[in-house]
Amino acid sequence: MFYREAGQFKTTYAADMAIFPIRQDRIGLALILAVAFVVIPLTGNQFLLNTIMIPFLVYALAAIGLNLLTGYCGLLSLGVGAFMGVGAYACYKLMTIFPGVNVIVWILASGFVSCAVGVFFGLPSLRIKGFYLVVATLAAQFFLDWSFARVTWLYNDNTSGAIEAPTTKLFGLPITGPTATPTVRYLVVLTIVVVLAWIASNLVHGRIGRMWMAVRDMDIAAELMGVRLFQAKLLAFAVSSFYAGVAGALMVFLWLGAAEPEAFNIDQSFLVLFMVIIGGLGSIVGAFFGAALLHILPIALRALPSMIGLNIGSATIEQLTFMITGALIIFFLIVEPRGLAQLWRIGKQKLRVWPFPY
Repeated sequence: MFYREAGQFKTTYAADMAIFPIRQDRIGLALILAVAFVVIPLTGNQFLLNTIMIPFLVYALAAIGLNLLTGYCGLLSLGVGAFMGVGAYACYKLMTIFPGVNVIVWILASGFVSCAVGVFFGLPSLRIKGFYLVVATLAAQFFLDWSFARVTWLYNDNTSGAIEAPTTKLFGLPITGPTATPTVRYLVVLTIVVVLAWIASNLVHGRIGRMWMAVRDMDIAAELMGVRLFQAKLLAFAVSSFYAGVAGALMVFLWLGAAEPEAFNIDQSFLVLFMVIIGGLGSIVGAFFGAALLHILPIALRALPSMIGLNIGSATIEQLTFMITGALIIFFLIVEPRGLAQLWRIGKQKLRVWPFPY
């Protein structure tokens, strides 16, 4: 009874084509944003912000970027971890060369550097697709991994090979470095993620999104209809790499504080890909669902045994995490290939017609 559209009349084309046409959806979104921007910063402790919320938002942003490429345009990629690294190292170099510029500017600028690198490695998509494209992006992952570890210019010849976040301020408040509070860093990350998620939602619901989905469904038919595959595929790689680059910069400068090249290895690419698969291909909301599940799952597995009096080693918990993640991927690929986002859509549709079954 609380999720009905009876009496909600559409009097304009804009209202009929709205992303959230039902009033309850708009109210729910407003409540979620209110909780995220007000309740969590006021009531959340350091563990909640540092260990759960900030990593969840970073991974959600990376998953959105990969979903734009794989879920909407149908181009497979195993290089998202490397593109996150490009964004992180680009932001580090820009901050050290121009220390007086606000770090938010360089975080966004690092996305454009990652965008250029993504377009370069996306050129093979014009000729190959499927597993062959996966191999090409995997080669990009390995090459960039090697560059992060061997090109000393990227980390200013630091003997440890790591990049560290210096202390920077925004409106007089430290937002990076050891003096930055978790609340301030969380609010900065949340603002960037919300803005970029809104931009991605508008992209996929407009002309560009329809162009990507036409390429995904059948690229030959899309080309016959007038879609230029060259621009469509490279644009998908560019936007996806931009989101991954921004996520990588946020990961280092607003979450970890420092990182080594191993932080952007192939495991990171697989993790983001699993988030997209479980959350739902071709869904912005699914990226948040997948990031929430796969990031919170290990934390819950570590906390649950101690709560019920069991003593389980960290190595065992890590293996259990791998097993459960693999089981979830197999389950969703067989039972519901569209992931958690499709289950969410089905649940809302059932509520719209309840108590009737159709």
